[in-house]
Amino acid sequence: MHNIRTKLLVSVWALAAMLLGFSGSNLHADEVRPAYLEIVDVSNPQNTDNPVSFEVLWKQPIVENRRLPIEPIFPANCEMREVGPPTITASALIHRWQTNCALNQGEISIKGLSTSITDVLIRFVESNGTVSNFILRPANPNINLSKPSTTSVGYLVIGIEHLLAGIDHVLFVIGLVLFIRNPWALLKTVTAFTVAHSITLGLSIYDVVSLKQGPVEAVIALSIVFLARELAQPPELRSILTQGQPWLMAFFFGLLHGLGFAGALTDIGLPEDALLSSLMLFNLGIEIGQLVIIALFLVIAWLWRKATERLNLREAYLYSMAAYGMGIVATFWTIDRTLVLF
Repeated sequence: MHNIRTKLLVSVWALAAMLLGFSGSNLHADEVRPAYLEIVDVSNPQNTDNPVSFEVLWKQPIVENRRLPIEPIFPANCEMREVGPPTITASALIHRWQTNCALNQGEISIKGLSTSITDVLIRFVESNGTVSNFILRPANPNINLSKPSTTSVGYLVIGIEHLLAGIDHVLFVIGLVLFIRNPWALLKTVTAFTVAHSITLGLSIYDVVSLKQGPVEAVIALSIVFLARELAQPPELRSILTQGQPWLMAFFFGLLHGLGFAGALTDIGLPEDALLSSLMLFNLGIEIGQLVIIALFLVIAWLWRKATERLNLREAYLYSMAAYGMGIVATFWTIDRTLVLF
């Protein structure tokens, strides 16, 4: 009877893991990249013929060769003149416009945002150099730049959201919590992971290190497969890398995850005049999201342990089920992201 209950739980967990892998892949493929809209007031009061002029930059995210179905809608009767043809990068379709319409007086909305799960970061530079940052969300896709709704923590919020929406990063952090049961060792391991992805995030943003996001995302999924495999093994059969100093393993894979975070931040677009502060806010947001995940999982794990005591399941079975669930999900991601490369 005991074995039957165990096999049943493992089967249910495996099915749930496959469904999570499928849905997580689709979420990653569809809408986890924020869009970026920059509006710069280049008005020249001395030019009496055209005293008002604005330059507009729009970055529409592209994920797995598909544009997110969102676009900016400017005030009625505004003539937006395209400045050259659109350019396409691996992660965004970029439009540049000029207009004599007073964009700082009318309402701007993002068509399609209300039915998405992404955000739009808006950066407005006034003629006197004052910079304002705004975030448009699906619940409120409209903005009037003349109203004081500025937020100075836009990149902080997006950092938190990116961590929480990045199921692969969340799963890796959960794997670390499962793998390291000693509180002090867990603190060192999570700190090593944090320091490592902060290093590569900074190096990538400053163009010291540059790698294509496709292979990086595939290797990130593979890192979760490795962690799940180690978790499924008895301690005496684990690799030397994880047996003695697990923080080294976390540091190594943290370097890879930092490159993944950098891809998202590059897609958004960092202002050159506030590069360091924006980078720090985004990274701080990631750390806050990471701490939230760890805290929530520890609570859930405690509740789960209490609930399964009635089934007389040994703790080892619980860790085995978690390991196999992680392995199924991460293997699916690895195969899916590798196939996308071809």
